[in-house]
Amino acid sequence: MFLRNATRIAMPAAARMAARRFTAATRSTAVRRGAFVAAGVASTTALVCANVAFANNAVNVDDVSKAIAAYIEENEDMGPTLVRLAWHSSGTYDVKTNTGGSDGGTIRFRPELGHGANAGLDKAVSDLKKINEAFPSLSWADLITLSGAVAIEAMGGPKIGFRTGRVDAKDGSACAPDGRLPDADLGTPGKTIQHIRDIFYRQGFNDQEIVALAGAHALGRCHRNASGYVGPWTRAPTTFSNEYFRELMENTWTVKVQDSKFPEQWEDPSGDLMMLPADMALVWDKKFRHWVEIYAKDEERFFKDFAAAFQKLEENGVKAFQKRGWW
Repeated sequence: MFLRNATRIAMPAAARMAARRFTAATRSTAVRRGAFVAAGVASTTALVCANVAFANNAVNVDDVSKAIAAYIEENEDMGPTLVRLAWHSSGTYDVKTNTGGSDGGTIRFRPELGHGANAGLDKAVSDLKKINEAFPSLSWADLITLSGAVAIEAMGGPKIGFRTGRVDAKDGSACAPDGRLPDADLGTPGKTIQHIRDIFYRQGFNDQEIVALAGAHALGRCHRNASGYVGPWTRAPTTFSNEYFRELMENTWTVKVQDSKFPEQWEDPSGDLMMLPADMALVWDKKFRHWVEIYAKDEERFFKDFAAAFQKLEENGVKAFQKRGWW
């Protein structure tokens, strides 16, 4: 995710209603004691709630989900931040070394929380402490990833398949090294395009999944004090939709005229919206553009593909989910 900092724009009415629908829906979700029904790779992808045992205690994921949804409704600007937190916690995975990823919940520790790409996420970690204290049997790693899944649905997006089992690291010695998250610009279109592929291929994603995941830029905005970039990608930055792709395809984008001390970014004719060079790379590259065009026209397809890719992102590297032995 090329998103550098989360929005401070109030959630529109449609998104608030989505959050309320989520809260109401989760109250009626059936709970299976001691089991989880996996989902997330089909259009029926669902956040399935369960009672899961931890150290002879039990945590009801449905209750945690409702607490997260209530927090988002009271703190409307934090929905995109929770998505970004879950993304950056998970996006450090390296498939070759089987290191990094959401297992361990290491993003709550220094030095990882202090990495440049994670600027502004300390508030989200701090705010989640209250929920962690209320549900101490759920690991921090599960709480961080669950918060991202809940936030997406609360802001009108698809339901994300989720299962517990991540185990917390004890301290920052388990943090992934800096540099595993995508940069916004590598200086030239060719280098930026290759960088995007290098970062996501390292995690086991293909071009279609890369573009689907980039659709999360429908949410949030950049802040000068965090990244040097400024502005939202869409006009509804707390509503999950395919609007990011529509803006990329249907709007006109030119390099923003600004002080040279700021990094290069692109703007629409109104000057209200922005794109990073890494966003523009998705229309510069033919293979990426193919999927941008599909998602701009078909929100249902985008939601389906995003839900599958985001669940994969959150589960990459989780030891409890990795098959062992011959069975």
